[in-house]
Amino acid sequence: MSLIVGILLAAGASRRFGADKLTQILPNGELVAVQACRNLLAGTDSVLAVVRPGSKRLATVLRAEGASVVTCTDAEQGMSRSLIFGIRSCPDATGWLIGLADMPWIDPVTISQVANALRLGATIAAPSWQGRRGHPVGFSQALGPELTTLKGDEGAKILIQSYLEQLQIITCNDSGILCDIDKPEDLNPSKKFKKHS
Repeated sequence: MSLIVGILLAAGASRRFGADKLTQILPNGELVAVQACRNLLAGTDSVLAVVRPGSKRLATVLRAEGASVVTCTDAEQGMSRSLIFGIRSCPDATGWLIGLADMPWIDPVTISQVANALRLGATIAAPSWQGRRGHPVGFSQALGPELTTLKGDEGAKILIQSYLEQLQIITCNDSGILCDIDKPEDLNPSKKFKKHS
C-alpha cells in the first residue's frame, strides 16, 4: 500500500514577522500551524511536523492534531536542513508532500489531488492556480536520495528545476496554494487572492 507522508516544515525563525507566526491566531480562531497541519492531514496518510529547538508549545499543539513531531537541531542552517531531516525521519514513504506551516489556506482537496498524483506514479507533482505553481509539492520515493542532499534555504527549488519535464501540474481553483504568512497583516487572507475566486 502506498504511504504518502505530509512533511510540515515548521522550523522557521519568523524573522520577518517579528514574533512566532506559527502560533498566531487566524480569523477562524485556529493557530496558523494547526490549520496548515489539519489541512495536510486531511489530504495525506500521515503528517510529520519538523520544528526547531525550543518550540514546545508548537510541538504540543501539532501532536494534539495527530501529527508526529520531530525537532531539527540544525534548523538555523536553512529550510533544506528541515526538509532533509523530515525525509530521513520517514524514509519508507512512497512519497512526500512538502507543506509549509505558514500556509494555512490550502484546500485539503488540493492536497489530496497532489497526493493522488504520487500514488498514480508521478515523480513530482504540484498544484497551479491561474498559471502560477504553488504548494504543497509532492515527491516520489525515487527522489529521496536527491532530496537528502539539498542545501541552503531554497528548499527543493533546484531539484524541481532539474525534473521539470517530469513535473505533473495539477490545475486547481485554490488561491491558497500561493498564500503564505510573512507579516502580521498576512493573517487575514489578501484580497488579491480570494479563495476560489
